[in-house]
Amino acid sequence: MLRPAARPCACAGPALTGESSESMEHPRIFLPEGQEPPSARWHAENGAAAPKRVVIADDTMTADTAYRLASEGVGLLWRSDFQNARQLLQALMRRVDKPRKPKRKQAEPDTTPGAAFHRHRQIQAQRAHTLSMLLIPFDADYTIPLGRAPDAREACTEAWGPGMEPCVASLRELLGLIGAHEWRKKGVEVKALTARIHPHYGVFAPIRSEYVGLVAGSPLPAETLAFDIGTGTGVLAAILAKRGVARVIATENDARAIECARDNIERLGYADKVEVVEADLFPEGRAPLIVCNPPWIPSTPSAPIERAVYDQGSRMLKGFINGLAAHLEPGGEGWLLLSDIAEHLGLRTRAELMAMIEGAGLQVIDSKNSRPQHPKARDPGDPLHAARSAEMTTLWRLGLR
Repeated sequence: MLRPAARPCACAGPALTGESSESMEHPRIFLPEGQEPPSARWHAENGAAAPKRVVIADDTMTADTAYRLASEGVGLLWRSDFQNARQLLQALMRRVDKPRKPKRKQAEPDTTPGAAFHRHRQIQAQRAHTLSMLLIPFDADYTIPLGRAPDAREACTEAWGPGMEPCVASLRELLGLIGAHEWRKKGVEVKALTARIHPHYGVFAPIRSEYVGLVAGSPLPAETLAFDIGTGTGVLAAILAKRGVARVIATENDARAIECARDNIERLGYADKVEVVEADLFPEGRAPLIVCNPPWIPSTPSAPIERAVYDQGSRMLKGFINGLAAHLEPGGEGWLLLSDIAEHLGLRTRAELMAMIEGAGLQVIDSKNSRPQHPKARDPGDPLHAARSAEMTTLWRLGLR
């Protein structure tokens, strides 16, 4: 999925204490007095600034105290057994997720789908912020200097690049990073490929099989050339190659995704058919088939990987639709893969989508729907269940008017 180009490592955010001498690209976290080193490089995948206040946390700190401090935005730099830190994180999660009665009578919340969506996003953001306050130290080579700590050097190097100096990151981010490393090794089974796709850290995995199936089962307008716009892991480019398209040009502008797509195309044996190029949306030239699976929800992402789901201002969707006519060969088709969940959330109407298509000089040739099968679509306890249960993913076949 297209997203702004990644920086060499996941260090992000402004200077942490107002000291302008620190590089904006390599922010630092300042540790409690008496710690060596007195500061360390700060890693935050979502670009968040480091906590302005940091205290030492160990086995003597109670979960209630840790929760109070974390809720106040105080960083808890762990200095005891690593597995005990994981237990503390679980205790923090239980406290964050515990339902709480309002202290005073409040007005009834807006129950419209859009309001429920924004409220859910706010709750999730606050939850993530609180849980990110439990911090883990790393040596310069990403060794974790704690008892019973895992060897995360390979996973950290894959995600952040080579180690340079001691650094600090949240335990929650580290666990996600380790999980992504395991996913990368194991891969994700894609039935339409009869093979596995190996997602890299920060690249959205093709776990929503309905859009892959739509591309695998729709009639091809031509088999000579296709563009895959915002290829991500390269899964749709691989599907097109497997179906017999002689040449596929897959575009990306995210460094991690470019590496990931090239890795997957090589693993699958399609390097002679698929070329992964760095481009913002379209490559040069025209093609008889252009495929795009843009982010489906017009909202602001809170972390880089969310750019595969949230498309602020519908930037990629509009870019694809508005640029399609200039890159389609006469008689060609543009395949737009789009969920209608934004419509059910009140964030975009079907009329607005149709107006975009018509305004770009395009017409809908045909469409094919698929209902998602992911667990949240069947979970009545999900805050967005009403929208998810009604969701439909559509392959829109677009042509020139």
